[in-house]
Amino acid sequence: MQGEVTTDRMVLCITGADREKFLHGLVTRDLGAPDMGLVYSALLTPQGKYLADFFLLNRGADILLDVKADLAQGLAQRFMMYRLRADVGIADSGLSVVRGLGDAPKGAWADPRDASLGWRGYGMAGGAPSIDWDALRVAACIPETGIELIPDDSYILECGFDRMGGVDHRKGCYVGQEVTARMKHKTELRKGLATVSVAGAAPIGTEIMAGDKPAGTLFTQAGGQAIAYLRFDRAEGVMQAGDAKVTWEQA
Repeated sequence: MQGEVTTDRMVLCITGADREKFLHGLVTRDLGAPDMGLVYSALLTPQGKYLADFFLLNRGADILLDVKADLAQGLAQRFMMYRLRADVGIADSGLSVVRGLGDAPKGAWADPRDASLGWRGYGMAGGAPSIDWDALRVAACIPETGIELIPDDSYILECGFDRMGGVDHRKGCYVGQEVTARMKHKTELRKGLATVSVAGAAPIGTEIMAGDKPAGTLFTQAGGQAIAYLRFDRAEGVMQAGDAKVTWEQA
């Protein structure tokens, strides 16, 4: 099955004898053995806030890192800041990203965040975009880089990284691990992303109001639903986001 070329991604290639150990100490997920498929992961600030999310593919001789193109240069520079004397190299692989639905063809891997998001391949032939990925994301409450996932602001547990397999609480230290562990084990999440029903439309970033109290922020909208960042204690009844009416059914 032919997929479609994704034009806003860049695939970095990480090489060097220390590449696996290097990444293990920085990112939120274990890399996994070669040929185990894609891993969804993130790099955080020391304060535990989101910087970038990406897919990792361990090919044995090297590691591919699939990231939003406008974050790629900054991410590579930050990795190099942490490199010190480690034998690690990072460069643009030049590979395209191809996405599709249904069973993954040979040379492609299932999207680890949610089964509804199909598969991803690298350097494959692909066609023009035709799939409404936003509608699929909204239905599954999958945040997008730069929209729901905001660098230096978002916390990954509030954004559903547990549910998407994007964080491993048993892997040991990584940048921002202490804050993430405290949020996991010592507090109850009072804010976070959820799929809501929406009637009408409002720009991404519109504040959601429950009466006269702020209750969250409206993000991607599709098919009468939207991803919203909510204050769970206030998200009741019919709420307002600009000209749109918003409701949330708690699970």
